[in-house]
Amino acid sequence: MRSGAKIGIITGVSIAVLAGGGYGVYSLVSDPDGGSGAKKPRTVVAEPPSAQQAAAGMKDFLTAWQAGDIAKAASLTDDPTAATTALTAFKDQVKPSALTLTPFGETTQQVFSAATGSPAPAAKPSAGATPGATDTPSAAATPGPTGTLMSYKARAEFAGTSRVWDYQGFLSVVKMSDDTPAVHWAPSVIHPHLSGNETIAVQPVFAPPSTVVDRNGKPIQGASLTAALMNTLQDNARKLLPADPNKDQDAGSAVVISDPAGKGPQDKLFTIVEPKPGKPFKVTIDNTLQAAAEKAMTDLGGKSGSIVAIEPSTGQVLAFANAPATGQNRAFTGLLAPGSTMKIVTSAALLENGVNPDTVVACPEKSSNSVPIPNSFPGAYPGNTLQQDFMMSCNTAFINQGLTSLKPDTLSSTAKDVFGIGLEWKTGLPNTDGKVPAAPGSKDEQAMNYIGQGKVQMNPLAIASVTATVQSGTFKQPILVAELPQQPAARQISPDVAAKLRTMMSATATGGTAKDVMAGITDNAGAKTGSAEVAGVDVTNSWFTAYRGNLAVAAEVQGGGHGVDAAGPAVAAILKANGGR
Repeated sequence: MRSGAKIGIITGVSIAVLAGGGYGVYSLVSDPDGGSGAKKPRTVVAEPPSAQQAAAGMKDFLTAWQAGDIAKAASLTDDPTAATTALTAFKDQVKPSALTLTPFGETTQQVFSAATGSPAPAAKPSAGATPGATDTPSAAATPGPTGTLMSYKARAEFAGTSRVWDYQGFLSVVKMSDDTPAVHWAPSVIHPHLSGNETIAVQPVFAPPSTVVDRNGKPIQGASLTAALMNTLQDNARKLLPADPNKDQDAGSAVVISDPAGKGPQDKLFTIVEPKPGKPFKVTIDNTLQAAAEKAMTDLGGKSGSIVAIEPSTGQVLAFANAPATGQNRAFTGLLAPGSTMKIVTSAALLENGVNPDTVVACPEKSSNSVPIPNSFPGAYPGNTLQQDFMMSCNTAFINQGLTSLKPDTLSSTAKDVFGIGLEWKTGLPNTDGKVPAAPGSKDEQAMNYIGQGKVQMNPLAIASVTATVQSGTFKQPILVAELPQQPAARQISPDVAAKLRTMMSATATGGTAKDVMAGITDNAGAKTGSAEVAGVDVTNSWFTAYRGNLAVAAEVQGGGHGVDAAGPAVAAILKANGGR
């Protein structure tokens, strides 16, 4: 759709305007003045009309249209049926209180193109149409008929306002087989921007938000909160938010061309009544935490990474940042193996299937599957409990116990039914759901999935949500606007399992692999480290997730090494910025 000549933002009622289908054979009244002459089939001929015929054809059509005599105006075209539908719709849906149409004279294709912002599109001739004809007002096909492109001035007035809408219109006059002129019907006769099945109507108009503010009403700040992302968030929120019965009080009105199927942007033509000034658009971001997240990504020293902070009690995203700040929003749309942070989900599945934190789960040097997996540390710990395995992140223990206690699809079903992974979240921004295969291709793949390798893929948004679910005991789908609908998980994690997971994560924060990073922030807190191997790359990706109070955070750093090396300090920085809230 082309850019509108005037401003306005429209939604609401619309009408279908039928496209002209090329030059064909139509049964038209020979006497355009409505006399009793016999009806004769008329066809468009190849010869163009004379200058006098073209001027008369335009003048007679505009005079009838201006007078509201739609039947007569339509009879002066080469497609009365389509013209009647379109002109009636314009009258009923645009509803001008007065319409003045002034003929100008012959014009050029260049003038038409300048007025529309692009060349007029070629038509698709309808059945019976003369080959070579086009649906543009300046039909000039060969060997088909040739029309004369004419222009006119339109002025529409509206009840209740002194504003008038002026625009330049165009139409093509062709010669008929009875030596009379006719306006070649095309949607662009009504307005040069109108084409195909697009619609034109007066509809409510709303002013854009005056500014985007954080949850505390302060203008948002953060390099990762790009204008493009915030515009997308506002557009998506308008579609997802429940209808506001009070919103119409702020509406103005305007004329717009749009696609009835909702595809493509609206063509804003003319504002009749200005809407009230837009209100601030509030998002769930907390500027203090956002600043900490941005700094944490800047401190990576050029490495790529991302971080997300979620409020467990609500699912609201309080901060997210990317390195680099522009480009892909990898915090929401990236997909990487999450490494041992996935052991939170694996632990939940084991706990639900009879294994307890104090159950002895040996930690051998290598796993028992056909392609043995080692740990990231030497030695074996045959007397370890599940909690100790979690604290030291023992791969072999989780693989062996998972293959023993869990069915091949248990990890996937736990991830989806308890943690909401794979439910196609509508956060307000584009996001890619985490992936946990429901049917691993082999025992070896199943083994790798338990430790966040194999074909398991996540992003910080997903892992932060997993940690938030453990902290609160209930999955709350992440959102960026407080009123957005949240999809529930199929079932809630049991209070007993949630409490055991918090105990295991707390032990990891105070005495496990996360203790150095979490030093000083262990009150009401828990954590899990992760490092994920990538084929052909020597340095692992760094992952870390933690909660403290009513805040859950997850981060990944590509090529960052162990979880405590790069992602851990980034997460800790946000937890410290939040205090004990």
